[in-house]
Amino acid sequence: MTRPITAGVDGSPESAAAAAWAAREAVRRDLPLRLVHVGQRLPETLVLAALEDTQDRQDRWAGDLLAETEQEIAERHPGLAVTTDVLGEDGAASPLVAAAGDAELLALGSRGHGALVGFLLGSVGQQVIAGAERPVVLVREGDEASSEAAGRDVIVGQEGDPEDSAAALEFAFTTAAARGAGVRAVRAWSLPPVFAYSPASLALLDESGGMEPHEKKALAAALAPWRERFPDVPVTEHVEIGSAGQVLLSVAPQAQLLVVGRRARRTAVGARIGSVAHAVLHHAPCPVAVVPPA
Repeated sequence: MTRPITAGVDGSPESAAAAAWAAREAVRRDLPLRLVHVGQRLPETLVLAALEDTQDRQDRWAGDLLAETEQEIAERHPGLAVTTDVLGEDGAASPLVAAAGDAELLALGSRGHGALVGFLLGSVGQQVIAGAERPVVLVREGDEASSEAAGRDVIVGQEGDPEDSAAALEFAFTTAAARGAGVRAVRAWSLPPVFAYSPASLALLDESGGMEPHEKKALAAALAPWRERFPDVPVTEHVEIGSAGQVLLSVAPQAQLLVVGRRARRTAVGARIGSVAHAVLHHAPCPVAVVPPA
């Protein structure tokens, strides 16, 4: 089954940037594009003549918005197959999670007041990222194709054992290959507290020559299968002491895309994503892809 690149559209500048980003990505990957808008139905118990008229106007506006966005994209990418849909009536998050499940990836605006793009101003975006089974890419207003020019890497965070970051690395290498770009793989490390050392860990560090050489070996091991699978993608290995979020943000200005893995968890107040993803989504100047575990 061919999965489309899907973009959420709500009329905001941020969602327009996300749709444009998704269209370029669809062309690069030779995939169709799907534009979606989350509809909002009025409660049946409140439907009066005036409210019915309001609902009709809202439905017409959504249809016109999708048609206008489709036309703009068709003018830029004449050969791209584009479909449009108005989704759901039970809130913004769950229809978008479902749309992501049917897509190669879901692109959303990263700031805004609409139902689709409220990550920084609300909980919808966070719920979508935490619940989606496919990568979710957050795109800021002002994002342009020029930021994807040659010379800018796809940056990916790697941590833990090779399998811990396998999904994020696969997404980063696949995206870089489609763009003719390089991958900069970033692994951050910090000194653990003294009581965390054990005889076994000390022996391992001795064998590898210390903390930094050990981290470099771990990064090289995680990258090895992806270097073999994508031999034409240039790779830069970046190991630096510091928190993962801070290190990734320090190199984000040179990135055309920043890729991080997701560590979603449930709490009493709803879904929460990992601290690294949370940090880069708030502060990275480039589009950010959050990739769920394989």
